[in-house]
Amino acid sequence: MRCHWGTALKSGVLFFVLVFLYMYLNLFSAKTSTSEEKLWAREIVSQQLRSDRNLQVFHHLKNDFGKLNMSYTFLAGYPKTTLKYLTVGLSSVKRKNGFYLLDTLQSIFSQSSEEELQDMVVVVLLADFDMTWNQQVLSSISERFSSPILKGQLLVIHLPQEYYPPLEGLKRNFNDAPDRVTFRSKQNVDYAFLLSFSANLSQYYLMLEDDVLCSRNFLTTIRMFIQSRGGSAWVTLEFSKLGYIGKLYHSSDLPRLASFLLLFYQEMPCDWLLGYFTKLLAQNMPIHFKPSLFQHVGLYSSFRGTYNHLKDEDFEANPLNVADNPPADVVTDIIPFKEYTPEQAYSSRTTFFWGKSPLAGSHFTVIFHTPAIVTRISVQTGLQDRKDILTSAEVEVGRSPVHTERGPTCSQYAKLGPLVDGQFDRKDIEGDAAVSCLRILVTKSQEQWVIIRSVNVWTKEEK
Repeated sequence: MRCHWGTALKSGVLFFVLVFLYMYLNLFSAKTSTSEEKLWAREIVSQQLRSDRNLQVFHHLKNDFGKLNMSYTFLAGYPKTTLKYLTVGLSSVKRKNGFYLLDTLQSIFSQSSEEELQDMVVVVLLADFDMTWNQQVLSSISERFSSPILKGQLLVIHLPQEYYPPLEGLKRNFNDAPDRVTFRSKQNVDYAFLLSFSANLSQYYLMLEDDVLCSRNFLTTIRMFIQSRGGSAWVTLEFSKLGYIGKLYHSSDLPRLASFLLLFYQEMPCDWLLGYFTKLLAQNMPIHFKPSLFQHVGLYSSFRGTYNHLKDEDFEANPLNVADNPPADVVTDIIPFKEYTPEQAYSSRTTFFWGKSPLAGSHFTVIFHTPAIVTRISVQTGLQDRKDILTSAEVEVGRSPVHTERGPTCSQYAKLGPLVDGQFDRKDIEGDAAVSCLRILVTKSQEQWVIIRSVNVWTKEEK
């Protein structure tokens, strides 16, 4: 069955108008409107986008596109009937310079344990219209990765050009050259088809590009991060700061995301569209895991083959020392500045707590939901230029949680040591007794405000 573009676009016309107006007001109206007019218009559109009526349209889009039965060609492998934990999706086209797909696949498989591979399926969309190139790449993949293909851990698919919408004569937003518009528009459609195919393969979906290096045991790290968030809602989790690398979604959202990319395929690059998609589903701030789990290694862009030496400075090849940070409540009597609340220092996001001048006796306390055996604690305060460090404080662990007039805490504390130059990192915490609290206790007042960049806790299981 072919893609019914007219039906899909007709069902989404109201949604299209509102989202496009939202994008227009954010990107193009600076020269034609006053600040007051833009703020007023954005508020009206924002309210319309979040209305029950348009959320229904958005869900309707999901259903319409979800019913499309495109004839994917299986070039290698077939999906298993059992639902996996994670699908890793990649789209690849012929480059003028460089070829990285095989090395990327090698990194995915070599950096994963056998147990992790049992919970994972990798889907490669060979999206070039040159079938000779596709067959050459397929031959290389089949020869090098025969075992994952036989185990159902690697699928290679293709869609014929006839399924694609028009890719020539499109709108030149941002004054992009026609060939750039064609390239990024086709890329949006490639990703949409890849997302649609992957929707029922696993619980979560991870998008990668075809020129990346993976960190060791990335699936386990992703799983730990998801678990550490408990039941908190999210749309996109980011495991790399670059482009469309390391972006994680609920598979249940993939039909809707595919619909979104198809509907606006000619408007702007996919990573921009993803930002709007995430906000439309009420995740207003990015959730970025640090350290990054994926590194961009390609030296030449897939567009025009131009030199492109992008690197993620937060990447770590072996991040299994990533903190556990078990679920906890984070409280403080230091007055926070604006939205820089205390829990932001305890999360794996690139956020922090920013508080006004702490007084002697002030505290920053983490109360674990379940007592934990702690093996290491790291506290980082201030900026790299030493501004806003916490100059005098002790790090303590506590037992016997209690509720007081000042909030939850523990009744018994033991000192681990002081902050030195605003930092604390103790890796040799001994003992098998579980603790319920971690407290940073200010020992001397300071006029300077304080930034607590991170509070990280490593734990071990009880014997």
